[in-house]
Amino acid sequence: MALPFFGKKPAPPRPAAAPEERAAGAASPPPTELSELDFSASDHGRGLAHAAGLVEVQECGSGIGAAFEEAAVLYANGNDDEALALLETAVPGEGGAVGEGAWLMLLDLYRLGGHRQRFESRVLDYATRFERSPPPWEDLSPGAGKAKAGQAPLVNLSGNLSAAAEKQFQQIAAIARRSGGVRIDVSKVRGVDDPGCAVWRRLLAELATERIGVTLVNVQSLAEVLGRRVTAGRAEERDTWLMLLELLQYAGDQARFEDLAVDYAVTFEESPPSWERRGALALAAEAAVRTAEPAPTDPDRFAFEGELTSAANETLKRLAAFAADRRAVKVDCSRLRRVDFVCAGTLFNILVTLQAQGKLVSLANVNAMVAGLLRVMSVDQVAHVTLRH
Repeated sequence: MALPFFGKKPAPPRPAAAPEERAAGAASPPPTELSELDFSASDHGRGLAHAAGLVEVQECGSGIGAAFEEAAVLYANGNDDEALALLETAVPGEGGAVGEGAWLMLLDLYRLGGHRQRFESRVLDYATRFERSPPPWEDLSPGAGKAKAGQAPLVNLSGNLSAAAEKQFQQIAAIARRSGGVRIDVSKVRGVDDPGCAVWRRLLAELATERIGVTLVNVQSLAEVLGRRVTAGRAEERDTWLMLLELLQYAGDQARFEDLAVDYAVTFEESPPSWERRGALALAAEAAVRTAEPAPTDPDRFAFEGELTSAANETLKRLAAFAADRRAVKVDCSRLRRVDFVCAGTLFNILVTLQAQGKLVSLANVNAMVAGLLRVMSVDQVAHVTLRH
């Protein structure tokens, strides 16, 4: 079967309708978010060489831009690095004629590959050009769900820390953001004054807000140092009190924490922080909860997950069976990473059949790289496709 890759896609062939169907009108997909996105760019003179032998290519116009079509095909074939190099060349650093769809492909490929630094270097350009908030950073790489506590880099702090150590703390924050987590050994810290505690607490709060894992290790000696500087009934050095409470949480010393919390409440006449596990203890607890509680399933929604390849035809057969007794078919693609070329062609054929039966199929939360391939394959003409954010 010859599939048009460029230009306006012709509507897929449909069988003749029965008289009652012609009167009522067969269902057709509403305008799709994917079709409305602007992928336009100058032709970079690239062909779809990697698709050779799979389908016949018919060139009919400018379409979404040859460079972006090729990037979608490269990614579909598992050539992630080549796709990334192509998109980085085709999407300009500032301004330019490239549309939003191409930008979303690049940003999503960064997320799919776990390239946080590259992602953060581009999001400001995206926000400036399109005057809207960029997609948030989310690590969508295959290893993102694995525990990172043992892989986090170890940073050593030493000496006496004051507010002047803010630059040092910011360097630690940069390491944590780059690596997705950090372990801080405080065994060689001889003391922290109250302004230093304030800076340190602010750093920990920022990383907690960003859900970046932080573990303070060997905290006992520093807790003893700070413990000698606080006195019940003397409302001074509030940040030192609060830093000490945090250290006890990282140490897992709940009994001492609760005693100190009572003293804090009496001294400052305000509620103390609540007990909360920190660092490795908290990560272990969250992992246990995720393992014990599988994600709920929606019986009225089909899901694509992982990678759909030519060997995954069973998934598409289950989709056809799922759609048999439904007029509206909702497919959740939030956990779908990739669709290869052969599987996309099979999906197109199934969707053509479902559309001819008067069924409306929606593919929701599709990543932009898969969406680019679906547009190349005309899937957006037979299903309603929306992107994930």
